[in-house]
Amino acid sequence: MRPSILSLIIGLAVMAVGPTVAPAAAQGQDDTAFRAYLESLRPKARAMGIRDGTLSGVFSTLTPNPRVVQLDQNQPGGGAYSPIPAFEPYRVKHVDAARINRGRIAYQANRARLARIEAETGVPEEIMVAIYGHETNYGSYTGDFDLIRSLATLAWEGRRRTLFEPELLATLKMLDNGVPRSRLVGSWAGATGYPQFLPSVYLRLAKDGDGDGKADIWSSEADALASIANYFVHAGWRKGQPWGVAVSVPAGFNRAAVAARTAPARCPRVFNRHSRWLSMAEWRRMGIVPSRAGWPADHVMATLLEPDGPGKTAYLLTSNYRAILDYNCSNFYALSVGLLADAVRQ
Repeated sequence: MRPSILSLIIGLAVMAVGPTVAPAAAQGQDDTAFRAYLESLRPKARAMGIRDGTLSGVFSTLTPNPRVVQLDQNQPGGGAYSPIPAFEPYRVKHVDAARINRGRIAYQANRARLARIEAETGVPEEIMVAIYGHETNYGSYTGDFDLIRSLATLAWEGRRRTLFEPELLATLKMLDNGVPRSRLVGSWAGATGYPQFLPSVYLRLAKDGDGDGKADIWSSEADALASIANYFVHAGWRKGQPWGVAVSVPAGFNRAAVAARTAPARCPRVFNRHSRWLSMAEWRRMGIVPSRAGWPADHVMATLLEPDGPGKTAYLLTSNYRAILDYNCSNFYALSVGLLADAVRQ
């Protein structure tokens, strides 16, 4: 499964660098270099079909935003094997009563369209709602950074140009396609709208969910939910399988016998915590017991994750959990989405 661009941008560990105040002469040099960089993008933009008039109109309005550079440089670090805190405090904060209650309201308010989208895609209604809830608290906050200015600054600054420059070009393509500049706001790293899509994801996967001919993920819940479902279709969601089940692991369980045998190709901090893949029937024969009634079909494959260590609630996680990780490569995020979805559906 391909890595999520958003997880690369937000999760990549970098060195912390303190903010500085540039002298006026240095600031003038920065502005000149910034405009030269923007002009260097014209051939790439033209190759994408972006009109020169669009580029000229927006480039003339831009200046570097030192705040986004500071935010990018001050991301927390952490290696693949550094200590990871317990999941339970995160769960309590992110799957709280207020978020569950708001999710149930959003779920009931959108039942007709959710049912239609699930019938078309196989993505459960509650998963769409849970993503909506986790990303923007059901649309209550979507970010207020100017995407073009932020992405232009981060691409020009250069440390992670390979990540940010394509997103800048995608945002310019959105503008050229008719998305109003006023819509192009979001997080400092470029995520936008109710689902917090990066611009490149918007261009590939945003959907018109209400039939008005537009994919308006900023004000249309129908479009946002349809777009989230489309994301999961492309991430490999398997219809009819749960994301996972909470389980109890017996005392004396031989964890070494189920340890993963291959090194993860991506997100090692996430996947190093998972066991190897076994069928539900195999897990059951090892004495794993579901915390609630019900058990997925014997042939369904799953990995074991114990986010709070032995003796606490564990989870058997299917390939659909990996689809949630594609949205944001974090076990805490993906577990919270699954648990919120289950609570919303009850």
